[in-house]
Amino acid sequence: MKNLWFLELIFDRTLPRVNCSNEVASHVVLHMEAPSDVGNSSITMSKRKRAFGWSQKQSLNKESFPLRALMTSSTQDTPASFVNDGKIGVLLLNLGGPETLDDVQPFLFNLFADPDIIRLPRLFRFLQKPLAQFISVARAPKSKEGYASIGGGSPLRQITDAQATELRKALYEKNVPAEVYVGMRYWHPFTEEAIEEIKKDGVNKLVVLPLYPQFSISTSGSSLRLLESIFREDEYLVNMQHTVIPSWYQREGYIKAMAGLIENELKGFTKPEKVMIFFSAHGVPLAYVEEAGDPYKAEMEECVDLIMEELERRKINNPYTLAYQSRVGPVEWLKPYTDQTIIELGQKGVKSLLAVPISFVSEHIETLEEIDVEYKELALESGIVEWGRVPALGCEPTFIRDLADAVIESLPYVGAMAVSNLEARQSLVPLGSVEELLATYDSQRRELPAPVTVWEWGFTKSAETWNGRAAMLAVIVLLFLEVSTGEGFLHQWGVLPLQLPVFP
Repeated sequence: MKNLWFLELIFDRTLPRVNCSNEVASHVVLHMEAPSDVGNSSITMSKRKRAFGWSQKQSLNKESFPLRALMTSSTQDTPASFVNDGKIGVLLLNLGGPETLDDVQPFLFNLFADPDIIRLPRLFRFLQKPLAQFISVARAPKSKEGYASIGGGSPLRQITDAQATELRKALYEKNVPAEVYVGMRYWHPFTEEAIEEIKKDGVNKLVVLPLYPQFSISTSGSSLRLLESIFREDEYLVNMQHTVIPSWYQREGYIKAMAGLIENELKGFTKPEKVMIFFSAHGVPLAYVEEAGDPYKAEMEECVDLIMEELERRKINNPYTLAYQSRVGPVEWLKPYTDQTIIELGQKGVKSLLAVPISFVSEHIETLEEIDVEYKELALESGIVEWGRVPALGCEPTFIRDLADAVIESLPYVGAMAVSNLEARQSLVPLGSVEELLATYDSQRRELPAPVTVWEWGFTKSAETWNGRAAMLAVIVLLFLEVSTGEGFLHQWGVLPLQLPVFP
C-alpha cells in the first residue's frame, strides 16, 4: 500500500535538480574494519535509552519476520555455476516522478488512481479513476509551478539511473556480469517497462532489490504486490528464477556509510560533541504497524541503534533521537512527529542539530525541501542556532559496493525461488520470493487499513478526523451524482465524458 506521504510530492513542494555522482564520497570518512558484533545471522540491538520522545514501546515482535537480507558486506567466493548458468538481472524498485512539466498531470493521475493512495469503499470503487482525473487536473497547475521553479522535473529517475549504472560497474568488478534495471511505481520507466526489458534480454535469474533500506508494506510491499500481479499473468515470469532482498538496513556497508556521513558532517559544527543527531524517517499511519503488522517501525528503530553503535566505535557519543516526518490526513501516524520534536528540542535548550534522513537513499522532495527548508526554518525559530543535514547516500562508493555484495550473496538462493515451485518447498532464509515475502510481511495486504478511512463512523479523538471523513463523503456523493445523472461541473470541465456507460 502506498501512503499519503506521496501527496507531499505534489502539494506545494519544490525541489532543485540534483546529480547523483561520486562527489558524495568526499563527505564520507571511511573505516573499513569490520565491527566485532556484526555477524552473519543477527545483530544485537542497543539497550540504550532513546532520547527526547522516541517511543519506548516495541509494537512488533521482530522474530515473527524471519526473512532477512544477509548482514555482512564481505562476500564469499560466488560459485561459478551461479554466474555462468544463465543471465543475471537486478531489478531496482523506486517511486518515480515527473521528468517534465507535461508529465505532471499524468503522473498525478497514476498516483491517485492507485487504490492504496485513495481507498474508496467497495461500493464506490468504480469512481477511482474519475476521482483521480479530477484531482490530477485540479492540482496540476500548482504542481507545475513548483516543478518549473526547480528546472521542470523530478531528479529521482536521474539519481536512480546513476545508482543502477554504478551498481552494474561494481558487480562487473566483482566478476558478476549482471544487467541492472530500474522499475518505478508511478512514472517511467514503469515496473512493467523494466520487466519487458528483462524478458527481451533473456534474463533467467532475477534479484529484486527495492531501494528502501527498511521494509514497509507501503513502499517495498506495494512494489512487490505489483510484481506479483505481473508475474502471475506471464508464463515467462512464472518460471523465471528470482529472489527478493526485502530490506538491507542491517548490512555492514550501509551502516558504515551512514556513520561516515554523520561523522563528516559533525566536523562542521562549532562543538561537534554537543550536537543532537536527529534521525528523521518517513512516517506511516500507525494502523499499518498496529493493525497490519508492518515491520517498518521496528526495523527503523533497530537501524538507528546500529548506526549509533557504529558511531560509538568511532568515539562519537552524541545524544540522538528519532522522529517521523511527512504525515498527512486526519489519521494518527507514527510518533513522535518531526516538526513537534524539533520544537520540543528547542524548548529543552538544544542549540545544535544535525538532521539525518534515515529512510532515503536519494535526494528528493522530502530532503531538499521539507528538511532543508521547512524544518530548518522551524528549528531556527525554535531556538536552535546551528543546523546541519547529512546528505543522502546517492552513489556513495561504500554503499554501492555493499549493494553489489548483497546481490552476490543472494545468488545461491535464486535457483530455489521459482514461483511455480512455491508450494513444493520450504522457505529459504534470509531471502524470499515475491509471494513468500508478501505472505510473511503483508498477509493482510488485501485488507490493509487506509490512511484516510471513510466508512468507519463513531466517536473520535479529533474533530479533524470528522472533518476529513465528512469532506471525503461529500466528494463521494458528488461523484456519484455526476456519474448517475451525467450532469455537473466535472462534465462541463471535460473531466468526465458527456456520455457514460450504463451500469447494471
